[in-house]
Amino acid sequence: MTDQTFQLVAIVLYLAGMIAIGWFAFRQTNDLDDYMLAGRGLRPGTAALSAGASDMSGWLLLGLPGAIYVSGLVEAWIAIGLTIGAWLNWKFVAPRLRSYTQISNNSITIPSFFENRLKDTTRLLRVVSGVIILVFFTFYVSSGMVAGGVFFENSFGSTFLTGMLIVAGVTLLYTLFGGFLGATLTDVAQGILMLVALVVVPIVALNATGGLTATIDSIREVNPDLLSLTAGGSVLGVISAAAWGLGYVGQPHILVRFMALRTAQDAKAGRRIGIGWMIITALGAISTALIGIAYFQQNPDVTLSNPETVFLLLSQILFHPFVAGLVLAAVLAAIMSTISSQLIVCSSALVEDLYKIVGKKDASAKQMVNLGRLGVLLVALAAGLIALNRDSTILELVGFAWAGFGAAFGPVVLLSLYWKKLSTWGALSAMVTGAVVVFIWGNSPLGDVMYEIVPGFIASLLVAFVVSLLTHKPSAEVEAEFDAAVEQSHHLYEAPETVAR
Repeated sequence: MTDQTFQLVAIVLYLAGMIAIGWFAFRQTNDLDDYMLAGRGLRPGTAALSAGASDMSGWLLLGLPGAIYVSGLVEAWIAIGLTIGAWLNWKFVAPRLRSYTQISNNSITIPSFFENRLKDTTRLLRVVSGVIILVFFTFYVSSGMVAGGVFFENSFGSTFLTGMLIVAGVTLLYTLFGGFLGATLTDVAQGILMLVALVVVPIVALNATGGLTATIDSIREVNPDLLSLTAGGSVLGVISAAAWGLGYVGQPHILVRFMALRTAQDAKAGRRIGIGWMIITALGAISTALIGIAYFQQNPDVTLSNPETVFLLLSQILFHPFVAGLVLAAVLAAIMSTISSQLIVCSSALVEDLYKIVGKKDASAKQMVNLGRLGVLLVALAAGLIALNRDSTILELVGFAWAGFGAAFGPVVLLSLYWKKLSTWGALSAMVTGAVVVFIWGNSPLGDVMYEIVPGFIASLLVAFVVSLLTHKPSAEVEAEFDAAVEQSHHLYEAPETVAR
């Protein structure tokens, strides 16, 4: 067998495993609540690994190593900001969101939570937030498809289009039928695979470059500034990179994992598992990039044509072809876990947040699930068309979508959970402001100076605060639900009396 055949066998085994998990989830899915939220029965470890895998995407194994390979440790501020942001999200958002979404009319999507939390009778909150999800997630899903095309193009010499279609096709298959549970269970398998790969590859690569001292010397020969967290970056640049952490509180595909926990108490264990996973994988990605600099300096006959493929090329050089194939599968895992999670959220926005407003009120559970599957397919087709344009890098596409959600939803989520006086018009104004500022700032020269999430988040927060103060009307129902959610989320150290399946 040739090296490529060994690698293909490993990839095929991985893809078959994902489809099998999707089939298992399909057998467990009976209604729309199951399809969108797995019946609120996720264990903390499952939710944590799923949130991590669906969050990091191909960015962790392609975008981040590529950025550090080119610019050095100054790009690690993105990972630092994300880790801090993730910890704060698990600590302050997860338990209260889990409690509040169930108390507030058993909300199963972020848009429905906004509507129920604020008792919005206009339906505008639900519609606008649903549209924002569809717009930004289409770009986000597109970034995953681009990553899939790049993966197969660089690993197996296929065309970009062929690789993109393979990744999109298999992900669609298990997501269409398995729904949220299928996406979540595959995320767990993919998260474990990513963790193992990001521990093994840098360890083996470090041995190949002669150990720590020899590796550092080689990096310094290329450019000593590559080992500095500040060299080559401005103050605004560092703030922009670290500001990625602001985006966590507004990411629907992560927030929905919190909503699906068995109880608010599970957030504590989920935080420890999730942040532990995140720290290890981020350090692995950063180390792989830095060791890659040393390796290619020591081996000038080996050419790295695309910095974003440093992880791929090192694994192919350093491992037996079959093992390299399993390592390559970890890259696919990162890409596919994010695509599937985002497709499910898009599907819920189409069906739960838009169709239910204008469609049949008496649709059966089976009809609603099938509509959810149709929503998955439509968003995937739109994202695929965007992915055919390869002018933008994976990191740019992810960054734009991340900023959009962070600025549009982040302040509204925080204020919904921690401020009684948030009003419908305050939330609506904040979402529109955040989305518009990100769009305008990110597509102007200002985007090169400061990451668009910073002005977008600040503007959204200020608008939410000011407009809410001007339009707030006291509501006994809203205040009672708020107090109940606060009380329930505070009982983190009490054993839950009952848990969902």
